[in-house]
Amino acid sequence: MTEREFVDFATVRDKLLEAIDRRGEISYEQTMALQHAEWKASASGHPSNEIKTDPAVFSGLFAELMENEKLKQYPEVSAKIAELSPLTVADVRVIIASKRIAMDTSEIEEVITVIRQHVL
Repeated sequence: MTEREFVDFATVRDKLLEAIDRRGEISYEQTMALQHAEWKASASGHPSNEIKTDPAVFSGLFAELMENEKLKQYPEVSAKIAELSPLTVADVRVIIASKRIAMDTSEIEEVITVIRQHVL
């Protein structure tokens, strides 16, 4: 089985812009993906409207989240948390609920502390 790579919206945006530079054009689907990635990678596309995504921040945050005992078996959840950078317990609970990850409030607050160290 091949290992999946998780990237943030800013990386998607940058890769699609590089494709335009190389090829001169991209497909309709790629254009739609580029528009979405540009919006999500901007501060206005972030739920808190104050955090602009950055590939280096995403990578560092994702790596640190993967060290968490309960998150390391769910890289897709760690990637979602790294991309969205939720800053409330309720927002983290929504994300971890998709895989039914059991974390108490203090564990979630530790995750939020890690997020704050990377994005604020």
